[in-house]
Amino acid sequence: MQMPVPRTTVIARRAEILAALQAILPVDAVIEQASELKAYECDALTAYRCPPLAVVLPRTTEEVASVLKVCHQFGVPVIPRGAGTSLAGGSLPTADSIVVGIARMSAVLEVDFEDRLIRVQSGRTNLSVTGKISDEGWFYAPDPSSQLACAISGNIAMNSGGAHCLKYGVTVNNLLGVRMVLMDGTIMDLGGGHMDAGDLDLLSVVCGSEGQLGIVTEATLRILPKPEGARPILIAFDSASVAGACVSDIIRSGLLPVAIEYMDRPCIRACEAFAKAGYPDCEALLIIEVEGSDAEIAHQLGLIRALADTHAPREIRESRSAEESAKIWLGRKSAFGAMGQINDYMCLDGTIPIGELPHVLQRIGDLSQQYGLEVANVFHAGDGNMHPLILFDANKPGDLERCEKFGADILRLCVEVGGCLTGEHGVGVEKRDLMLVQFNRDDLEAQMLVKDAFDPHWLLNPAKVFPLEVSEARRSQ
Repeated sequence: MQMPVPRTTVIARRAEILAALQAILPVDAVIEQASELKAYECDALTAYRCPPLAVVLPRTTEEVASVLKVCHQFGVPVIPRGAGTSLAGGSLPTADSIVVGIARMSAVLEVDFEDRLIRVQSGRTNLSVTGKISDEGWFYAPDPSSQLACAISGNIAMNSGGAHCLKYGVTVNNLLGVRMVLMDGTIMDLGGGHMDAGDLDLLSVVCGSEGQLGIVTEATLRILPKPEGARPILIAFDSASVAGACVSDIIRSGLLPVAIEYMDRPCIRACEAFAKAGYPDCEALLIIEVEGSDAEIAHQLGLIRALADTHAPREIRESRSAEESAKIWLGRKSAFGAMGQINDYMCLDGTIPIGELPHVLQRIGDLSQQYGLEVANVFHAGDGNMHPLILFDANKPGDLERCEKFGADILRLCVEVGGCLTGEHGVGVEKRDLMLVQFNRDDLEAQMLVKDAFDPHWLLNPAKVFPLEVSEARRSQ
């Protein structure tokens, strides 16, 4: 993968830059030793690595603002970093950059059940937001698979979703406000404790902007009362395309489950070996969860059973207890860790119209044969957010390059059938050179004008989102 040429003047002034940062931060907040920088040379897209110039770990919005003022003064590129769980290289450093990690910014600042909101520092992990309010009967809806580790800052940057986004929406549907710091150190508040703030809807521009516009340090999130109850049903099929057709029928019927998750045989095998969830031997399975009162749950599951029966399922397993529900979800929640135990893999997240699921699954199978690389499919089927895991051997020459070409073909397929390049992982470095597959140059120019307004010198998160030759030209202006 081509990387931008580092600014040698910045690297030459490293000692001066470090001294300026050390003067404004606590002694333990600046990381400069090569051995310690290795922990920050990549994120969850581990195929690409580059040690940064240095790393800073602030604890407050004011410290972030001070850091950005110094970096702005010296012309130093800045890489915002949450928990480093990005699967698209969203926090991959450049050699001349300072990584601003907000992992130490994890405080809960306000809980307001009357107004249904929680305000947190953005380094707080996704799952711990619900953990703070669960005992009072509330929860935060977006639940990406990495929710145990991923930070709210990264969820906002990539507009993350998760299994339950079918009913509750993705991050932008649950985000009420942010405090963010611009590249020159300006602190800006957008939105607040209510939906649909006045003036320009800049909150929706920031959510999903991948750290291109500013560093979010605080977030006001919508919280919801827990439902009366919830129960999943597992449906096994002898064909991946038939499972996809079943999903289409459920959505077409007007039913709105909380979640519809899909797993195919390679993923089922790996998850069963890893988590021992008791999954059936089948080509594909769906996990469908509904919620409400006991009567509502029974009614919805009855309708789903009837629809599934028209597709001749191998097995239907309806949960009858909290323990059975936890076991059904155990394998799905363990999928990425399970696959990581058996192979190197690249995880994609193109999004497609639900009706195209059978066709796209068939084409992915054809491409797998063409490239000679196995694919494990696990994804949020209810909203068409595909997560093909392409398996490869990082130690085998040429395998990574073949994997990248295969992945690019899958993403082109997603766009071809009316979908898009990313559902929740973001563009990062992984998809930046495919942006012209989905957008024309006028589209990209409009997007870059927004970045120009927030970050005129293109110092925030360089070499991401936009095709490299385009962003490098902008950066050098």
